[in-house]
Amino acid sequence: MNTVRVSNLPDRCRKIPGIGNVMTNYRFPYPEPPANGALLEVAPGVLWLRMPLPYRLDHINIYLIADGDGWCVLDAGIHDDRTIELWKALLAGPLAGTRLTRLIVTHHHPDHIGMAGWLCRETGVPLATSQTAYLACANLALDPESVKNRQFHDFYTNHGVSNEVADLMGTNGLNYLRMVSALPNSFLRLVSGDTLLVGKRRFRIFTGDGHAPEQVMLYCDEDRLFFCADQVIAKISPNVAVWPSEPDGDPLGHFLRTAREIRDNVPDNALVLPGHQLPFRGLHARCNELLEHHERRCDLIREATLDRPMTANELVPVIFHRELDLHQFGFAFSETLAHINRMLRRAELAKVIVGDGVARYRTS
Repeated sequence: MNTVRVSNLPDRCRKIPGIGNVMTNYRFPYPEPPANGALLEVAPGVLWLRMPLPYRLDHINIYLIADGDGWCVLDAGIHDDRTIELWKALLAGPLAGTRLTRLIVTHHHPDHIGMAGWLCRETGVPLATSQTAYLACANLALDPESVKNRQFHDFYTNHGVSNEVADLMGTNGLNYLRMVSALPNSFLRLVSGDTLLVGKRRFRIFTGDGHAPEQVMLYCDEDRLFFCADQVIAKISPNVAVWPSEPDGDPLGHFLRTAREIRDNVPDNALVLPGHQLPFRGLHARCNELLEHHERRCDLIREATLDRPMTANELVPVIFHRELDLHQFGFAFSETLAHINRMLRRAELAKVIVGDGVARYRTS
C-alpha cells in the first residue's frame, strides 16, 4: 500500500488539546452493529444493514424502511465483489420473496451509490436521489479518466505536493471513484422541503452540503427518525473536501451552515441513523461539537502560519496527526484546503505566491 508520511509538525501544534471529538451527552441504543449482510430492527418497520468497505472506514450503513407491502432501500454500498455477493445472499435468503419498492440514494459517493445501478437492474426498483447526486455520478462514469488530466495534477503540485505523489493521486489515489455500477437512465428527483411518503410515514426531505453537494436526509417527525447519511456521525467528522473541479470552493462553509440548520430544525431527541458507525441520540450536542471541531482546526492552521507562510501540503500534518496511505492523504489534503479556503473567505489567512508558483498561506 502506498503511504504518504506527514512530518514537520510544529511542537506547539502537537500540544494543543481538543482536536479529537469528546463524546458527551450521547446514547447508543444499539451498541452492537449487525454483521455484514445481516439485518437488525432499530425501530418498527426500520431495518439496519451493514456492508463492508475496503478502507480504514470499513463499513457503510444501509437501511430498509417498511413501504406498504414491501421495503424501501436507503443507500446501496460500494460496487465490488464482496458487496455483490452479500446482496445476492440477502436477495436469495432473508429478503427472498420480499418486494423491494424503491432505492433512495443519499449522495454520489461510491460507498453509497456504487451498487445503485446493479440493485436497480437486479430487482427492478426505481431510483430516487437528488439531481446533483445523479449528475455527479453520471459525469464520473462518462469521463472515468478525468482524474488523470493536467488540471488534476496541477491541483496538487500548486499546493506543494511532489510530482511523484501528484502522479500517484492521478493513477491510483482515487480508484474508489470508479467503484460504481452504471446508473439507470431515469430517476426521481428528491428536493429539499418536499415531503416523501414511505409506507405510512411522512418524511421531510432535507439536503445538506459540504460533505457532498445536495446530500439527501430524511426526517419523520411523528416517529422522531432522522436518516442523516454522512452529514452527522457520532464519533468521526465527515470529510469536507475541496476538489480540482472547484479549487476555490467553500465546502466547509456549506458544511457548517448545514450543521446549524440541522440543529435548529430537527429535535434533539430524534434517533439519528447515520451512514457510518452507530445510531445515536444527542443530535444537538453532536452538531455543536462538529462546529467547534472545525473551528479548532482553523485555530491550528492560524497558529502554524504565524511564523512563516506554509503550503497546504505542509499544513496537512498540522491537523492530521497520523501516517496516511495514499487514499487517506487525498481526503486529508482536500480537507486541509477546505479549512484554508474558509479562512481566506473570513480574511484570517492571506495567500502568498512567490517564484516557484506554489501557493502558501500566512496568518493575516
